[in-house]
Amino acid sequence: MAIATLYRDELKEYDFGPGHSFRGDRYEIFARFLREKLSDVSYRMIEAEWARDEDLLRICKGDYIEFTKTYFKAASSGLYYDEDFYRFHSSDNRPIGTPGNVEEAARLIVGQAKLAAHLIEGGKFKKVVSIGGGMHHAQESYGEGFCIYNDVAFTARYLMDEYKLERILILDTDAHAGNGTCRYFHADPRVLFIDLHQDPTTLYPGTGFIHDIGSDRGKGFTLNVPLPLYAGYDSYQLVFDEIIQPIAEEFKPQILIRNGGSDPHFDDGLTQLGLPVKGFRMIGNKVREIGKICDGRAIDLIASGYNREVLPYAWLALICGLADIKITIDEIGLIPSEFKKDPSFGATNSIVREIKKNLGYYWKCLS
Repeated sequence: MAIATLYRDELKEYDFGPGHSFRGDRYEIFARFLREKLSDVSYRMIEAEWARDEDLLRICKGDYIEFTKTYFKAASSGLYYDEDFYRFHSSDNRPIGTPGNVEEAARLIVGQAKLAAHLIEGGKFKKVVSIGGGMHHAQESYGEGFCIYNDVAFTARYLMDEYKLERILILDTDAHAGNGTCRYFHADPRVLFIDLHQDPTTLYPGTGFIHDIGSDRGKGFTLNVPLPLYAGYDSYQLVFDEIIQPIAEEFKPQILIRNGGSDPHFDDGLTQLGLPVKGFRMIGNKVREIGKICDGRAIDLIASGYNREVLPYAWLALICGLADIKITIDEIGLIPSEFKKDPSFGATNSIVREIKKNLGYYWKCLS
């Protein structure tokens, strides 16, 4: 069965303006690359509709939605006003120059999440990729980290509300900790949230430490894996083999949601991890293997990455791993000598041991 790929050209409006780290042309670049590299028998490109206010209210407060809609509509027309901006958004969400209509594009991303849920629960596809998804820093009344509406949280909430799912695994492989997603489900045992990210003492948003394991009834259902600087292929493989796969088998999720793009790459520019392009295919492969626990049902949300040359190769590698598409995806240029072997494998091994010790009480497979 072909993999469903949710995309439409209007995603390019998710653009914070000239000079900003997050530009909307990433989506056009990838869509063109995807069409060049894959035959149309491998994937189905499907267009979603924009989320409505009632959809956004599942994850956001009404005053946040209203301010965000008004502010970004004005900004896309070249009009700016500071009133209440920093009440609802961090400075990294402030556009530069004349941006795209970011709020409308953010609604489209949530609309894609809604459609992904329908496509899987309706039995039309086992795997769905949402291009532009994974806005994991956004919270119910606060946008940050280039994120406006948290489609990761929406996907899980929608599946629980509309389809009554009770065991959802969210796997966040973005280089940055998914602080927004974590807050949504911190006390909810229906969602197992596993987050692999760069050491939070070295990278925004500064959350996602090992000791944060959830709260109240959700204690033990938040699992942070803070990776040491320059952690690469072997480190990620170790974490999947020793932590993620065993816990997933014990949890028995009904569906898997993964988010994250190319920013764990060694040449990303904003981060300091060490994955080569083949590491992203490995992540896709691992997600596909874990997905067998839930009859192959997986939703993949892909948006991040800040090296424009690396981004399409890493994103495609993720999709090819997930869908088991057998094409060659080469590294961009040469791998620097310091990344040919994982320089942080020993440190990662120590972190894995600490996680097992910390969470062994909650998971038999770790005790």
